[in-house]
Amino acid sequence: ADRAAFAERCGTSFDYLRQIAYGERTCRESIAINLERESLGALRCEVLRPDVDWAYLRSSASTPA
Repeated sequence: ADRAAFAERCGTSFDYLRQIAYGERTCRESIAINLERESLGALRCEVLRPDVDWAYLRSSASTPA
């Protein structure tokens, strides 16, 4: 039940998270963000999707428009 609730808070299913964990699927960027948020930083976007330039996005978030 806890796993399903965690997956729901992340906007996906537990089965999709299991497929990511076992390397069967690539995590979508939006799910990576949700996973980092819901895990309180235990899961990092940079680890889930190393192909995305997260440093650019993180630095642009603190820069005024």
